Amino acid sequence: MNIFGVGLPEVTVILILALLIFGPKKLPELGKQLGKTLKSLKKASNEFQSELDQVMNEEDKETLTQSIKSNIKNEKSQESKNN
Repeated sequence: MNIFGVGLPEVTVILILALLIFGPKKLPELGKQLGKTLKSLKKASNEFQSELDQVMNEEDKETLTQSIKSNIKNEKSQESKNN
C-alpha cells in the first residue's frame, strides 16, 4: 500500500500520532473534513483537466481545418500547373 509515496508503516505512525494529538472524539470529525477537502480538490482537478482537454481539442480542430485548406490550395495549384 502506497499513498502519496508514504507506505503502510508511515501511515500507521501518522494515524497513531493524530489519535494522540487530537483524541478519539475529534479524530472522526477531522477525517470527515479531510475527505471532503480531498473530494473537492479531486473535483477541481478533474474540471481543470477537462477544460485543458477541451482547449486542446479546439486547437486540434483548428489545425486540422488549416491543414485541409492548405492541401486543397496545393491541389488546385498543382492542377492548374498541369493544365
